[in-house]
Amino acid sequence: MELDSLYQEVILDHYRHPLHKKLSADFSAQVHHVNPSCGDEITLNVMIKNGLVENVSWEGVGCSISQASTSIAADLMIGKSLKQALTTVDSFSQLMSSKGTEAGDEEVLEDGVALAGVSKFPARIKCALLGWMAFKDAAIQSKV
Repeated sequence: MELDSLYQEVILDHYRHPLHKKLSADFSAQVHHVNPSCGDEITLNVMIKNGLVENVSWEGVGCSISQASTSIAADLMIGKSLKQALTTVDSFSQLMSSKGTEAGDEEVLEDGVALAGVSKFPARIKCALLGWMAFKDAAIQSKV
Protein backbone atom coordinates (compact mmCIF):
# COMPACT_ATOMS: atom_id res chain seq x y z
CA MET A 1 0.00 0.00 0.00
CA GLU A 2 1.34 3.44 -0.92
CA LEU A 3 1.96 5.97 1.82
CA ASP A 4 -0.61 8.38 0.35
CA SER A 5 -3.27 5.65 0.44
CA LEU A 6 -2.38 4.79 4.02
CA TYR A 7 -2.61 8.46 5.01
CA GLN A 8 -6.00 8.78 3.30
CA GLU A 9 -7.22 5.78 5.29
CA VAL A 10 -6.01 7.32 8.57
CA ILE A 11 -7.84 10.56 7.79
CA LEU A 12 -11.03 8.77 6.73
CA ASP A 13 -10.92 6.55 9.82
CA HIS A 14 -10.69 9.58 12.14
CA TYR A 15 -13.49 11.26 10.17
CA ARG A 16 -15.80 8.22 10.30
CA HIS A 17 -14.90 7.24 13.87
CA PRO A 18 -13.79 10.45 15.60
CA LEU A 19 -12.11 10.18 18.98
CA HIS A 20 -13.37 12.19 21.97
CA LYS A 21 -16.27 13.67 19.97
CA LYS A 22 -18.76 14.25 22.76
CA LEU A 23 -18.51 17.37 24.87
CA SER A 24 -17.66 16.64 28.48
CA ALA A 25 -19.55 18.68 31.06
CA ASP A 26 -16.39 18.83 33.19
CA PHE A 27 -13.91 21.33 31.75
CA SER A 28 -11.56 24.13 32.72
CA ALA A 29 -12.07 26.01 29.43
CA GLN A 30 -14.41 25.89 26.46
CA VAL A 31 -13.86 27.56 23.09
CA HIS A 32 -15.78 27.77 19.84
CA HIS A 33 -13.83 28.29 16.62
CA VAL A 34 -15.17 28.80 13.12
CA ASN A 35 -13.31 28.71 9.82
CA PRO A 36 -15.00 31.63 8.02
CA SER A 37 -13.67 30.55 4.62
CA CYS A 38 -15.64 27.29 4.62
CA GLY A 39 -17.97 27.28 7.62
CA ASP A 40 -16.33 24.45 9.60
CA GLU A 41 -17.07 24.79 13.34
CA ILE A 42 -15.55 23.25 16.46
CA THR A 43 -16.55 23.58 20.11
CA LEU A 44 -13.76 22.19 22.26
CA ASN A 45 -13.60 21.58 26.01
CA VAL A 46 -10.35 20.98 27.88
CA MET A 47 -9.66 19.93 31.42
CA ILE A 48 -6.21 20.97 32.52
CA LYS A 49 -5.21 20.40 36.14
CA ASN A 50 -1.80 20.96 37.69
CA GLY A 51 -0.21 21.44 34.26
CA LEU A 52 -1.59 18.15 32.86
CA VAL A 53 -4.11 17.82 30.03
CA GLU A 54 -6.60 15.45 31.63
CA ASN A 55 -9.27 15.59 28.96
CA VAL A 56 -10.14 17.07 25.59
CA SER A 57 -13.64 16.70 24.18
CA TRP A 58 -15.29 18.32 21.22
CA GLU A 59 -18.23 18.64 18.88
CA GLY A 60 -18.10 19.99 15.39
CA VAL A 61 -19.31 20.06 11.84
CA GLY A 62 -17.29 20.41 8.70
CA CYS A 63 -15.17 18.70 6.12
CA SER A 64 -13.29 15.45 6.65
CA ILE A 65 -10.01 17.34 7.10
CA SER A 66 -11.21 19.55 9.97
CA GLN A 67 -13.05 16.74 11.73
CA ALA A 68 -10.26 14.16 11.37
CA SER A 69 -7.62 16.69 12.37
CA THR A 70 -9.55 17.64 15.52
CA SER A 71 -9.96 13.96 16.40
CA ILE A 72 -6.20 13.45 16.03
CA ALA A 73 -5.37 16.57 18.03
CA ALA A 74 -7.73 15.70 20.89
CA ASP A 75 -6.33 12.19 21.19
CA LEU A 76 -2.73 13.42 21.11
CA MET A 77 -3.16 16.01 23.86
CA ILE A 78 -4.72 13.86 26.58
CA GLY A 79 -2.18 12.77 29.15
CA LYS A 80 0.50 15.23 28.10
CA SER A 81 1.84 18.05 30.19
CA LEU A 82 0.56 21.40 28.99
CA LYS A 83 4.07 22.26 27.82
CA GLN A 84 4.32 19.01 25.78
CA ALA A 85 0.85 19.58 24.32
CA LEU A 86 1.68 23.12 23.20
CA THR A 87 4.96 21.89 21.69
CA THR A 88 2.92 19.34 19.73
CA VAL A 89 0.60 22.11 18.50
CA ASP A 90 3.65 24.12 17.40
CA SER A 91 5.04 21.07 15.57
CA PHE A 92 1.75 20.59 13.71
CA SER A 93 1.56 24.30 12.86
CA GLN A 94 5.07 24.11 11.44
CA LEU A 95 4.08 21.09 9.35
CA MET A 96 1.06 22.99 7.98
CA SER A 97 3.23 25.97 7.01
CA SER A 98 5.80 23.76 5.22
CA LYS A 99 4.00 23.87 1.83
CA GLY A 100 4.62 20.14 1.45
CA THR A 101 8.35 20.22 2.14
CA GLU A 102 8.14 18.44 5.52
CA ALA A 103 6.75 15.05 6.44
CA GLY A 104 6.33 15.77 10.16
CA ASP A 105 7.80 13.96 13.13
CA GLU A 106 5.76 10.78 13.62
CA GLU A 107 7.05 10.41 17.19
CA VAL A 108 5.53 13.79 18.07
CA LEU A 109 2.51 13.99 15.76
CA GLU A 110 1.60 10.29 15.43
CA ASP A 111 -1.49 10.15 13.13
CA GLY A 112 -1.09 13.90 12.56
CA VAL A 113 1.59 13.20 9.94
CA ALA A 114 -1.21 11.84 7.74
CA LEU A 115 -2.24 15.46 7.21
CA ALA A 116 1.15 16.54 5.82
CA GLY A 117 -0.22 16.65 2.28
CA VAL A 118 -2.77 19.27 3.30
CA SER A 119 0.08 21.79 3.60
CA LYS A 120 0.28 21.85 -0.22
CA PHE A 121 -3.25 23.29 -0.42
CA PRO A 122 -3.50 26.74 1.20
CA ALA A 123 -7.30 26.69 1.18
CA ARG A 124 -7.32 23.53 3.34
CA ILE A 125 -4.67 24.50 5.89
CA LYS A 126 -7.19 26.41 8.02
CA CYS A 127 -9.40 23.32 8.03
CA ALA A 128 -6.56 21.17 9.36
CA LEU A 129 -5.54 23.77 11.97
CA LEU A 130 -9.04 24.47 13.33
CA GLY A 131 -9.02 21.97 16.21
CA TRP A 132 -5.36 22.57 17.03
CA MET A 133 -5.86 26.34 17.32
CA ALA A 134 -8.99 25.74 19.38
CA PHE A 135 -6.93 23.58 21.75
CA LYS A 136 -4.24 26.28 22.02
CA ASP A 137 -6.87 28.94 22.74
CA ALA A 138 -8.55 26.75 25.38
CA ALA A 139 -5.18 25.96 26.99
CA ILE A 140 -4.41 29.68 27.32
CA GLN A 141 -7.85 30.36 28.78
CA SER A 142 -7.46 27.45 31.17
CA LYS A 143 -4.23 28.98 32.58
CA VAL A 144 -5.90 32.33 33.35
